[in-house]
Amino acid sequence: MLENTETVTRPKARASGETWRALAPAIAIALVGAAVIGIGPYVLDSYSLSVLTRSLLYAAVALTVDLLWGYMGILTFGQSAFFAAGAYAAGLIFSHVGFSPATAPLALVGGVVVALVLAGIVGWLAFWHGATNLYASVITLVLPIVCTQLIFSGGNFTGSSSGLSGFESFDLSMEAWFWLSGSFLTAITAMAWLLVNSDAGRVLVAIRENEQRCQYLGIDTPRVKTLIFLLCAVIGAIAGYIFAGYAMVVSPELAGFVFGTELVIWTALGGRATLIGPVLGTLLVDYESAQLSGDYPFVWKLIIGSAFVLVIVAFPRGLLPLVSGAASRIGRHVLPGGTGERAVSVPRLLALPVSDAQGTEAGSGPALKVSGVRKSFGSLTVLDGIDFRAHAGELVSLVGPNGAGKTTLMRCIADGTERTSGEVVVNGHDLGRATPERCVALGVGRKFQTANVFDTLTVAECLRLARSRHERPSLWRRRDVLHLPEASLHVVRVTGLASRLGEEARLLSHGLKQALELAMVLALEPRVVLLDEPTAGLTKAERTQIGSILTDIVRTRGLCVLLVEHDLGFVREISSRVIVLHQGRILLDGSVDDVVSSELVASVYTGAVNLEHTA
Repeated sequence: MLENTETVTRPKARASGETWRALAPAIAIALVGAAVIGIGPYVLDSYSLSVLTRSLLYAAVALTVDLLWGYMGILTFGQSAFFAAGAYAAGLIFSHVGFSPATAPLALVGGVVVALVLAGIVGWLAFWHGATNLYASVITLVLPIVCTQLIFSGGNFTGSSSGLSGFESFDLSMEAWFWLSGSFLTAITAMAWLLVNSDAGRVLVAIRENEQRCQYLGIDTPRVKTLIFLLCAVIGAIAGYIFAGYAMVVSPELAGFVFGTELVIWTALGGRATLIGPVLGTLLVDYESAQLSGDYPFVWKLIIGSAFVLVIVAFPRGLLPLVSGAASRIGRHVLPGGTGERAVSVPRLLALPVSDAQGTEAGSGPALKVSGVRKSFGSLTVLDGIDFRAHAGELVSLVGPNGAGKTTLMRCIADGTERTSGEVVVNGHDLGRATPERCVALGVGRKFQTANVFDTLTVAECLRLARSRHERPSLWRRRDVLHLPEASLHVVRVTGLASRLGEEARLLSHGLKQALELAMVLALEPRVVLLDEPTAGLTKAERTQIGSILTDIVRTRGLCVLLVEHDLGFVREISSRVIVLHQGRILLDGSVDDVVSSELVASVYTGAVNLEHTA
C-alpha cells in the first residue's frame, strides 16, 4: 500500500536534481541557439544577415502564435498588431521626439503598454465565460484591419500609407543586430519550452483539449487565456521595437492582415505545438521569400499558398512532427532496443496529509439546499420550482424518465449562470450566478454523464490538473510527487489506476475513464458531489465496485452525493434517499422504500419499470 512517507521539505539533493532535469532541455536550446547565432555573421554574407535579422524577429512572433494556437487552441490572426505596436512606438517617438538614452526605453515601455491595452481589450471581448475560441479568431481577424486604418488616418503623424522612415536609432553594426535578434529569439524559445513542458503547460493543453472540464475542475480558463494572450502581446511588441530600431522604417503592412495570416501559415507549415517547428518554418519561408519573391512575385505566393493547403490537408500537425515521426520509426528499427516512444515521467503517488487539506469547510445547516430552481428555454420550461435539501453523509439519488430534467438540474447546481431563477446554497454559501470554477471553490464537484477527461494527457496529469486549485502548477517544471486526498486516492488504488499513471487517458477502457473522472472530482476536495450516471456502460462488476466506492466515501468522508442514475437496482442498493423527477417537477422525495412502493412512480415509467427488481 502506498503511504505518505515524504515530509513537506524535500532533501536538497533531490530538489537540485529535479531543477537540473527541468532546466536541462532549455539550457540545451539556449546553447545550441547561441552557437548558431554566434557563428552566423562569420559564414553568411551581408544580405543574408540583413534578411535573417528580420526573420529571427518574425520567428519570435510566430512562436507566440504557436503558444496560442498550437497549445491552447486559439487561432489568432492579430499578432501582427502587437508587433506593429512596438514598432510604431519606436518610430513615432524617434521621429517626433528624437532618439536619446531617455527616449529609447520610453519607446519600449510605450509599445508594451499599447500592446497590453490591445490584448486586454481582445481578452475582454473574446474570453468571457461561455465564449468559444471562434470569438477570438473573429476579433483577432478584425484587429489588424482596425489598426491599419488607424495608421492610415494618422496623416503626417503616423506617415499614413507611407509609414515612417529615416529616424535615428541605435548605432549598432549589422552583426550586432543579428546577435541581438537571435539572442531574443533563443531566450524566448527556451522560456517557452520551460513553460509548455511544465505542470502549467499541461493546463494550456487541457484547455485546448477540454475547456469545459477545466472549468469544472476550478480552473479559471478565461483568466488563463487572457494572461497568455497578454504575455504573447508583450513578446510581439518587443520584437517590433527591435525591428524598428534595426530597420529604421515602419509601415502599415506590419500591422496588416496579410502579415498576421503569414504568421499563421508559417506556424502551420513548421508544425503546431512544437515551438521549434514555427521558428524553423518562419526562418525558411521568410528567407526564401526574400530570395525569390523579387524574381517570381506571384508564383512564389502561389507556391506558399499551395504548400499551406497541402500541409493542412495531408499533414495537419505540420512538417516537423512528420520529420520527427519518421526519425523515430527509423530509430526504432535501426538502434538496438529503440522504441521510438516518448519517455513519460511517472510521479510518485502519495496521500495528502489531513492537516494540509484545503477543501471548503463544512458550514452549518444542509450541505445542499435547492430552492425554487427554474430553468426555461424561451417558452419551454424544463425545471419548475425545484425544492429539496441534502445533508453531509447522505447519498441522494435523482431518478425519473428521460426528459424529466435530471441532467439540467445538475447543470443548474454546478453552474449559477444556467439557472433562470431560484437559489442554490452549498455549505451555507449562496452560489448566486457563480461560474463553474467559482462553484468548485465553494465546494461543488461535478461528474458528467459521459466520461469527461483529457484524452492526450496521462492519468497522472489529469489528476494533477484536478489539484490545480489547491496546488498552483509550476511554471517551469513537473513535480515528481502527486498528492491526492484520501477519497481520490482510494478510487485510484481500488480501480487499478495507480499502476497506469503514465498512460494517456484515451488508452483507458470506458470503465477506467469513468473511475478517473470520479477520482478527478474527488481530488477537488468537494463537500457536494454531483454524479450523472456514473455506471453508464459499465459491467456488473464495475457497477458493484463504483457502488462500493460511493457508499464508502459517503460513510467515511461525510460527503453529500447527488446521483443521477437509471439503474434502479443500483439506486436501491446504495441510496440514503430518492428524489423522483417528472416533467421538470419533483414527483416524490422520500426513502427508498417509499419510492419502491409508490404506484405513482411506477406509472411515470409507463408501467414497465418495477422498482422491486434490478434494472
